[in-house]
Amino acid sequence: MSTVSRVLPWRRSSAPASVELAPLLAAFRSHQPKSSTALITQAYDLAASAHSGQTRRTGEPYIQHPLSVAQIVAELGLDEVTIAAALLHDSVEDTGVGLEELTRRFGPDVAGIVDGVTKLDRLSFDSKQAQQAASMRKMLVAMAKDLRVLMIKLADRLHNMRTLGAMSAEAQTRIARETLDVYAPLAHRLGMQELKQQLEDLSFATLHPKQYAEIDHMVSTRAPERELYLAQVLEQVRERLRELGVEAEVSGRPKHLWSIYEKMVVKGRQFDDIYDLVGIRVLVESVKDCYAALGSIHATWRPVQGRFKDYVAMPKFNLYQSLHTTVVGPLGKPLEVQLRTREMHQRAEFGVAAHFAYKIGSPTDELAWLNRIVDWQQETSDPAQFMETLKVDLEQDEVYVFTPKGKVVTMAKGATPIDFAYAVHTEVGHACVGARVNGRLVALSHQLNSGDTCEIFTSKVEGTGPSRDWLQIVKTPRAANKIRQWFSRERRDDAREAGRDDLQKQLRREGLPTQKLPASVLNEVASGLNYLDVDALYTAIGEHHVSAQSVVARIGKALRSGDGREEQLPTTVHRHRPTKVTRPGAGVHVEG
Repeated sequence: MSTVSRVLPWRRSSAPASVELAPLLAAFRSHQPKSSTALITQAYDLAASAHSGQTRRTGEPYIQHPLSVAQIVAELGLDEVTIAAALLHDSVEDTGVGLEELTRRFGPDVAGIVDGVTKLDRLSFDSKQAQQAASMRKMLVAMAKDLRVLMIKLADRLHNMRTLGAMSAEAQTRIARETLDVYAPLAHRLGMQELKQQLEDLSFATLHPKQYAEIDHMVSTRAPERELYLAQVLEQVRERLRELGVEAEVSGRPKHLWSIYEKMVVKGRQFDDIYDLVGIRVLVESVKDCYAALGSIHATWRPVQGRFKDYVAMPKFNLYQSLHTTVVGPLGKPLEVQLRTREMHQRAEFGVAAHFAYKIGSPTDELAWLNRIVDWQQETSDPAQFMETLKVDLEQDEVYVFTPKGKVVTMAKGATPIDFAYAVHTEVGHACVGARVNGRLVALSHQLNSGDTCEIFTSKVEGTGPSRDWLQIVKTPRAANKIRQWFSRERRDDAREAGRDDLQKQLRREGLPTQKLPASVLNEVASGLNYLDVDALYTAIGEHHVSAQSVVARIGKALRSGDGREEQLPTTVHRHRPTKVTRPGAGVHVEG
């Protein structure tokens, strides 16, 4: 799989389709030599016709955008269905082409992917943030069904970032910030490091142009000296591996500018400390060769204590695999080394796209975190909270914790027993009163680590619920949302009871019946005020959205206009407490 092109030149000429398509078809054939190009050609013909006469803010013909997106997708090694969908990804949104036509001409797969990528621009929203959140929700659900939706969306965002200069300064900042907060982490989640790094560097250049220019200048200035040192290191490693009989490809690892800036800002390190840390990559044929090469490097240079990581035996959440080590190299300089097989390299650089290109692994392996996001996003109605929670969830690494029965629960790094309890079941979370980790009692604020076994103690007391303090402890969106929902439901219950009491008092003041009222009257008044039912009316009174006095006035008017079936106002309002967690035994229960 070749590296995704960093520059896609604009072509303003009205060249024949065969000329326009040549680079795209060449990229496709390099990865899929036996596949037909007919679907791609047909998709281009429709896209060119649909976008005819349209131009982008850059001044280029609009067709160059879907063509460039398709080029990026093809260079990732994806199939003809994905490339066809990339060519057509703006056709429904910006032209008169409908999904029915796409289904008829290209099949349900192409149409489904295009629908997943299409934004919700034509609907009415209260704010730009609400529209952004709704479009993101739609994309997440579509991604869970077909990851190719996200791959096209990432390619679309990459090309938009490359041509961002034509936008207003405000739009550039907004798009770059969204790219850095959401799209680059999504690429990281899918293991697509090459694409992630490009998105980060382009966002960095837009958001912090001065710092970008300074670091770019420092890198360029120091490059010759660094390359000379790197060449010496590479030759020594190659020589050692030849002596060992291990066939390997050894190369330097370029540092991208955003990662340098991040380390300078977040970790407070100097540029020299970061840039002088030379990194090399060793690609071998087998896992056995990985460990053999590691032994040879450790025998040549002294390893730095605490800097060895075995992601081959224990892959990262996105199935990334490599051996990482740092040694004291020539001239006493630290040297970072990555060792991996070629197959691991394809997955490390191109992530889930490697499955579609080379059938490496299963695309469903990457879906666990995505399904969790889809689950909690359905529980979050506030657009600002949704977008902020999404950013946090995407940034976090993960830990793998076991239940006493051996089931694995995946959560954000830093998760607590409370997060674990809510991950097991909402009611287990609400009733949580204590925890035991690896056989030892711990505080509910205890940070869980990968490999821990966690047991949850639950109370059997009726109406047991979470503490507000838990919102300061939990790390996962699911737990935080469930706790907020519990207290929101509590507030509604309190408001409903208060509203019912206020209504009774006002009825007495007006000399109207408080014990028996026609059901039709209560329902008529609630409906007339646009409330779903009488309970909703009580809640509105309790929350001061409508006054008890105005409601009683309507009741009096309705009573004078006719009779109806009598209904007694309840002496108490039913409070919707969380369902009790029924467990055998008494007192406390150990969830397992």
